[in-house]
Amino acid sequence: MSAVEYELDGRVARLTLNRPERGNGITRGLVTELEQCVERADLDPAVHVLLLSGRGKGFCGGYDLVESAEGQGRLGDGGDAPQGSPLDPLVMAQNHNPADVWDPMVDYSMMSRNVRAFMSLFDCSKPVVCKVHGFCVAGGTDMALCSDLLVIAADAKIGYPPSRVWGSPTTSMWAYRLGSQRAKRLLFTGDSLTGAEALEWGLAIEAPAPEELDDRAELLVERIARMPVNQLQMMKLLVNQSLYSQGLHATQVIGTVFDGVARHTREGYDFQGLAAREGFREAVRQRDEPFGDYGR
Repeated sequence: MSAVEYELDGRVARLTLNRPERGNGITRGLVTELEQCVERADLDPAVHVLLLSGRGKGFCGGYDLVESAEGQGRLGDGGDAPQGSPLDPLVMAQNHNPADVWDPMVDYSMMSRNVRAFMSLFDCSKPVVCKVHGFCVAGGTDMALCSDLLVIAADAKIGYPPSRVWGSPTTSMWAYRLGSQRAKRLLFTGDSLTGAEALEWGLAIEAPAPEELDDRAELLVERIARMPVNQLQMMKLLVNQSLYSQGLHATQVIGTVFDGVARHTREGYDFQGLAAREGFREAVRQRDEPFGDYGR
């Protein structure tokens, strides 16, 4: 079963995250398939617009970190391994014994590959609309914010709680999408926005009621699809140049390095140690409970 389903529907390429039993949690396999699907749509002259969405209760709950956070000290000596095992490269990048020397390039090499995959949405020559329902948090926001337009259900949740401990947004899109002050407001607290708030802040282009989300997203992509594909490509490239010129790529290098650093601070090791002893969900509960938003 594919982690990302691809469907061609007239001029619309539909990319659907397909790990609902894990909240569409991000794995290396999912990232690889996402990049391949974006490339497939970009190269298909019949496609005018991409629609990215998630199956199940929410769009994406971030990286599937249960094993890497809980598996402290279980790393082997490398080599090939099944997805999600302690030898998975993603696990190795996020799981380090503090008694050993830390090589920051291990983290950077792995996570920078993921950034390139997420940025395939941004760099795709054709527009990408992201439809968000339920939740879009942590690493899931990398996919959403690298898309061109966000349609978010009014009651959905979007934000980056790992800014509280053990994470840094690797694609670093928050300031570019919200401006510096509002980006700081979210990243200084790890708070999330509802879809309605995301619309008010300018992050979402629409925030319909949950029961209207599908219809509103379909209307938008159908309208975009009427445009000549060459005009869409020119308009996207034109607008994207402003973000490139503001130093987006350089900012992403810093954000990706900081993501590795955040896992190797005293607080980062404490968080991972708690996850190893009591489980990842309990570590997240203790991280978020002081802010009053655990489970919301």
